[in-house]
This record gives sequence, structure tokens and C-alpha cells, in this order.
Amino acid sequence: MGKGSETTAMEIDASKSTSDQINPRFSINVLQLLKSAQMQHGLRHGDYARYRRYCTARLRRLYKSLKFTHGRGKYTRRAITESTVTEVRFLHLVLYLAERAWSHAMEKRQLPDGPNARQRIYLIGKLRKAVKWADLFARLCATKGDSRTSLEAEAYAAYMNGNLLFEQDRNWDTALKNFISARAVYEELGKYGDLENQLLCRERVEELEPSIRYCRHKIGESNLQTSDLLQIGEMEGPALDLFRAKLEAVMAEARSQQAASLTEFHWLGHKFPISNAKTRVAILKAQELEKDLRGPTADSLPAEKKLAIFDKIFTAYHDARSSIRSDLVSAGNADSVKDDLSGLDKAVSAVLGQRTIERNQLLVTIAKSKLTRGRDDKNEKVTRPEELVRLYDLLLQNTSDLSDLVSSGRDTKHEEVAFSEECAVRNLAFRAQRCFYVAKSYSLAGKRTEAYALYCRARSLAENALQKFQSLNNSDEI
Repeated sequence: MGKGSETTAMEIDASKSTSDQINPRFSINVLQLLKSAQMQHGLRHGDYARYRRYCTARLRRLYKSLKFTHGRGKYTRRAITESTVTEVRFLHLVLYLAERAWSHAMEKRQLPDGPNARQRIYLIGKLRKAVKWADLFARLCATKGDSRTSLEAEAYAAYMNGNLLFEQDRNWDTALKNFISARAVYEELGKYGDLENQLLCRERVEELEPSIRYCRHKIGESNLQTSDLLQIGEMEGPALDLFRAKLEAVMAEARSQQAASLTEFHWLGHKFPISNAKTRVAILKAQELEKDLRGPTADSLPAEKKLAIFDKIFTAYHDARSSIRSDLVSAGNADSVKDDLSGLDKAVSAVLGQRTIERNQLLVTIAKSKLTRGRDDKNEKVTRPEELVRLYDLLLQNTSDLSDLVSSGRDTKHEEVAFSEECAVRNLAFRAQRCFYVAKSYSLAGKRTEAYALYCRARSLAENALQKFQSLNNSDEI
């Protein structure tokens, strides 16, 4: 009896090993593979077009190497089934088809003014295609992949299904289930494997959390405030880009409601009426972003983040100016309306000029920090004095343009005169600092006599600027 059962067990083991040899189980570390491809091919900087091109090129190479092309003449797609998958590259093929469709959808989502109605239909169509390929990938991995690969493929398919429902603004409960399912898998996988894989899984869990919280907010299971959503939106990662787009839509709706109360723009003693809703929303958006640069957490913001905020401020003010100038064209012969719009355009342009100066001063601060850094740090580019000279040239041009803009016009108020004087003093301070760095470049070039003369000139200009700042009682600039 014992001998017979032992023989049976041996036969089962033998049949299992024979089965594994005939139908081998393939292994793909899905998250690690995709993260590596995304970071190396554009998504580190949010360039979905570049990543899509990479996916297309990768697919072309896979089709060719697998001899799985679709005919030389008439295109006839060859279906990928369980019997087709004879090696791991077939699974890669399906995965990159899903990634290409997803990146194409995200590329449309990133259009400057957002996708219009027709583009949004196209975007959702691409997400549906990504879901189709992701589901096929999960089914194939269930039969052809090992247990870990199958689990990761299920999480990937759940994530893609969640993205589609998230973008469609419907079935929030189903979207929530998909995101929770994906999170549960990555939480479990984050407990095993090498350190890199554990970190990637934890990162993905953190990236999924905002989408889960937003879905709960939409179905009424949480009472998230707008400020909480904004805080979540500051997180980074490709998995959060759809969430940030959704957040921007929520914020645009909130701004439209707040903009109704923004009836005037105050600037240097002037009050300009704002009648156009688009102008109001653009100015309100810029003012909200300016608060981020002046708020209690502004000092802790990294320089790259501040530069990104400045770029958004410039875009908002340019949108406001574009709207104002469109109104000027359509104003006709109404002189009072034209005067108000011209004054508002001048005010917005002046504020834009001020923010440009602030941004360039931030670039100067960044450059100075690299100038004083040790030259033995080979990973960091050291600033040369000539680069600071160019930045100060920009600042001199900025202050001159701003002064000319403010002093132009017939009815110049006392505040405008004072502002022009302050611009002149700041121009003098920038000249002193420019002269100092010109002297420094001469000194490094071994031209000691010229450097000495320029240092003396820089000191004279600095002393003059300091006296004038003191006469203006401007302690912030001193």
C-alpha cells in the first residue's frame, strides 16, 4: 500500500516537472520594468509624447524580433492568445501596447488649454484601449506567468480600469474598488523582494492614495476640503497626473465662483473695473499662486518648485492680458471703456514685470549658491561670474522696462512716482552687483589692474545705492 502511494506521488511530481518544461511560467517584474522605462524616456519631466514614441519604437523592435509582423501589404492584426505566448517577450508586447495607449491619452490631457470635447472623446477612447490591453495582459499572465507576475498584472489592470472611470467622472464606487484592489496588491508585494522593489511598491501605494481619497470624497464617504486636495496635489509621480488634472478642473470651478466677487483690480492707487469673467479667473489664479510664494511655507519650498510657480503665474497673467486686449478690440468707440481696459492692461503688465524681476532674482540666488560651492563637487556645475553678469543684464533691462511702463501715461499718481524712484534705485543696486561680477571675471582671468578699477567702481555704486535706499526707508532691499 505504502509502496503504491509512493509510486503515485513520484508520478505526480514527474508530471508536474514535465508540464512546467512544456508550459514554462514566465516572470516579469512589471512595476520595476515600467518605472525604469518611464523615468528614462520622458516621464521624469512629464513628457508623455516622448514616452509614447519610446513605446512605439519598443513595440516595433518586439514585433520584428518575434517575427510577429502584420503583413507586408494589407495590414491584418494578428491576435495574441494563450497559444501565441511561447516566450516572455509576447507578454512585454501586450504590456507596451497598454502603455502606449495610456501615454497617448495622458498626452492629450496635458494640452495647454485642456482637451476640448472632441479631444476628450479621443482621450477616453485611448484609455479604453489601454484598459483592453491591460485586461488581456492580466489574463495572459494568469495562465502564462508565475504567481507574482500574475498578481502584478492584476494590479496594473485594476489601476488602468480605475483611471478610465476616474476620467469619465462616473461610477466612482467602481473606480474606488479598482484603486483599492491595486493598492492592496502593492502593499502586499512591498513586503517582499529586494529593497528597490519594496520602495517602488510603497511609492505606488502613496501615488494611489490621493485617487482613493478623491473617489471617497465624490461618493460622500469623506469630507475632504479644497485645501486638503491641494496638499495632495503637490505630490509627484505619473500615477498622479490624472488626479492633478481633475484637481485643476475642481479649482477652476471654485475660481469661477470666487471671481464673481472680484470686480476691481487695485494697483498703485488706481482701481480698474474687471467686467470679463475670463480676466477675473486668470487674475484670481495668479493671485492664489502668489500667496504660495509669500505664505508661511514659502521659505521651505525648493527653488525648482518656486520657479514652476512663477511659470504658472506668468501663464495666468498672460491669459488675463490676452483677454483684456480682446475686449479692447471689441470695445469700439466707447472711450471710457477703452480707458479702463488700457489702464487694466498697464496694471497687469506692471505686475507681470515685478514678478519677472522676482523670478530673475531667484535665478541669481541659485547661481550664487553654485558659485560659492566647492569646485571638487564634480556632480554639480559651478557658476561662472559671466553667468551672473548676464542675469544682472536681464534685471537691468527688466527694471528699466518697468520704470518706463509705470511712468508712462497722463495722470501719474504719487504712488507711481514713488514706484519709479524705487525702480531707479534698484537699477543702481543691480549695476553695482553686475560691476562686481565683471570685476570677478577679470580677476579670474588674471587682469588685476582692470579688476581693481571695477571693484572700486562697484563699491562706489553700492554706497550710492545704499544711501538712496536709506532715504526711501526701504529696509527690505537694503
